Amino acid sequence: MIGFVFIYLSVKDTTLEDRATIYEAIKSADYRFVLFSLALGLISHLSRAYRWNFMLNSMGYEPRLINNILAIFITYIANLGVPRSGEFFRATVMKTYEDIPFEKSFGTIIAERIVDLIMLVLVIGIALILQFEFILGFFKKQSFNPTLLVITLALGGLVFWVLINQLKKSNSAFALKITELLKGLKEGVMTLVKMPKKGAYIFHTFLIWGLYILMFYCIKFALPETVDLPFEALLIGFLVGAITISATNGGVGIYPYSVSLVLITYDISNESSLAFGWIMWSAQTIMVILFGSLSFFALPLINRKK
Repeated sequence: MIGFVFIYLSVKDTTLEDRATIYEAIKSADYRFVLFSLALGLISHLSRAYRWNFMLNSMGYEPRLINNILAIFITYIANLGVPRSGEFFRATVMKTYEDIPFEKSFGTIIAERIVDLIMLVLVIGIALILQFEFILGFFKKQSFNPTLLVITLALGGLVFWVLINQLKKSNSAFALKITELLKGLKEGVMTLVKMPKKGAYIFHTFLIWGLYILMFYCIKFALPETVDLPFEALLIGFLVGAITISATNGGVGIYPYSVSLVLITYDISNESSLAFGWIMWSAQTIMVILFGSLSFFALPLINRKK
């Protein structure tokens, strides 16, 4: 529903002529760069699947890499439907086909998300150094309230702490089951500290995020009007897009709209800005739907003995 709202916002102030211009820009884009972007995205997903084994191996599990890859694509396609549901599917796949306890594999996924958050903050820090005044002005225009965000996070943390303490004190079957689940989650998260191949894990982490930025950056060469965009502009556009994907079901509607708001401030026309956002989002979404759908069919075939 939210996605449709942002699709409406994208087109409500455009005329039929503007929409025709957007369509023509998308149609006439240089899709060699779009395909290159997709290739970079695919490599990043494979790297993520390979990196996952560093954590799982440290707990004594050795899943097949192909199952890691298929589980990750299932994660992405599930998140298009319901935000964050893919993480549960991913852990369920490993429980079903690799006999890894759900709570332990889910714990490693949470650890992964913590690392992703750290990388996101790092990229935001770099962007602030490069374009502090621009970012400050951009958020002021969008009526962003950092105080409200901090208060919300603090209240959420307090509620979580209270619930955990109440569970620890309870002897009910439900509380004991949740406590056992939390122990497994903790073990999975702690693999970040205990795993022996920390250097390789860090390397793949930077590789994944470097590929994410590059796949966004190279789309600028697909449209004549965005070819001369500076790296800083695309870095901020990437960050805004990444946040919308994290907060929604795959950034449906909101991703192209949010990215266009950034590019417009760099004197790119509304039509080309929206075209850029839609090309980037559509290409990645098509890849996720294609490989995610194939993964659902491939998993039982590859694991016939299971």
